[in-house]
Amino acid sequence: MRLTLRIWRQKNADAPGAMTAYEVDGVSPDMSFLEVLDTLNERLTLDGEDPVAFDHDCREGICGACGVVINGDAHGPERTTSCQLHMRSFRDGDTIDVEPWRAAAFPVVRDLVVDRSAFDRIISAGGYVSVPTGAAPEAHATPVPKPDADRAFEHAECIGCGACVAACPNGSAMLFTSAKVNHLAALPQGGPERESRVLDMVGQMDAEGFGGCTLTGECATACPKGIPLLSITSMNKEWLRANRHAARSR
Repeated sequence: MRLTLRIWRQKNADAPGAMTAYEVDGVSPDMSFLEVLDTLNERLTLDGEDPVAFDHDCREGICGACGVVINGDAHGPERTTSCQLHMRSFRDGDTIDVEPWRAAAFPVVRDLVVDRSAFDRIISAGGYVSVPTGAAPEAHATPVPKPDADRAFEHAECIGCGACVAACPNGSAMLFTSAKVNHLAALPQGGPERESRVLDMVGQMDAEGFGGCTLTGECATACPKGIPLLSITSMNKEWLRANRHAARSR
């Protein structure tokens, strides 16, 4: 396959950026999208040009590092991560636009790399459980009903890639935050911080400059791990519950 990649190039956050076209030949349908970027970067390096900067780590679809917008879609035309997107999803001669996540809370660092540390700060605000000091507790000491465990696992699948933010027309982080809140709220170990967690994490999300949620549903459509849109509704219920309790405590 011979493809034309139109890639966003930007030296740093303060420099202007632009789309730059590159021809890539000899692309196998079995190659992953990141392998095509690797192939391009090998050629650019040999030619003495700066390679395209992009995030990646595990390349197994579980770390969430590799997010890019491909032809206007977060992670591309398939419901998977960019590293697990294979070139059989495209045709010989295609022109493919590759851009970084576009969100005010995800500033561009260089080329396709964005700063997603806002997610880390949301987690730090409340995405944890109390752990007593001393010996580790017995793993099966606290029974968890099967429906609660299933719900917790469903939300624990979130890999923090940011596709939900990139796909949302408002740049909202509600799906990410709701997955982290609901994961711990479903478990008895998450009980001690249940109310403070949702208030603190939503407050930090707002402070980071993410947009407001209008339930367009694009976030859930783009999520490679299938976090459901109803997750946002569940978090809203948690937030209202915590606010009511806080008001009664005053």
